[in-house]
Amino acid sequence: MTTSLNQSQLQEIDALTLQQWLTDQKAVLVDVRELGEYANEHITGAASFPLSSFDPSRLISEKNKTIALYCQSGRRSAQAAQKLLEAGFPQVAHLKGGIPTWTAAGFSTQTEKNAPISLFRQVQIVAGSLVVIGTVLGVLVSPKFLILSGFVGCGLVFAGITNTCAMGMLLAKFPYNQRNNQRGIGS
Repeated sequence: MTTSLNQSQLQEIDALTLQQWLTDQKAVLVDVRELGEYANEHITGAASFPLSSFDPSRLISEKNKTIALYCQSGRRSAQAAQKLLEAGFPQVAHLKGGIPTWTAAGFSTQTEKNAPISLFRQVQIVAGSLVVIGTVLGVLVSPKFLILSGFVGCGLVFAGITNTCAMGMLLAKFPYNQRNNQRGIGS
């Protein structure tokens, strides 16, 4: 999908368009995933500005360059892009489908061996552990502990329906997920 760089509206782009913009130096790339996600894997040259602490005033608009955002699925980057547009940034785009779209198109990413495991896997580990603990305690101690398993199950259903995850947002705040690898645009 090819789109004009001079529109003052949210643009959704594909991986091929983003790659061309980066090659032609027509875009500044911003990753809005959490720091642990960024540390685990990111597109080379991307600056890290997590949506959880996203502040448009921290970004510097470069003349004749579009700010191109991406995340894991495209949802967070669309939210950040909307914030930039509301703050008056004229050239904003986001990668449709997020980083999986980028890798599916055959483009490489940068990874770090010592990065924490992905936030998604952390949620799976914690949620699964809570369900097992609730079930075991429910059988061995008191059936009331089964409420814990039910509560976690309801939380997972809610997360799936709304595409938000309170547990993931909480885990993102833990120190091991707060690696200080943010870079400013224009620095």
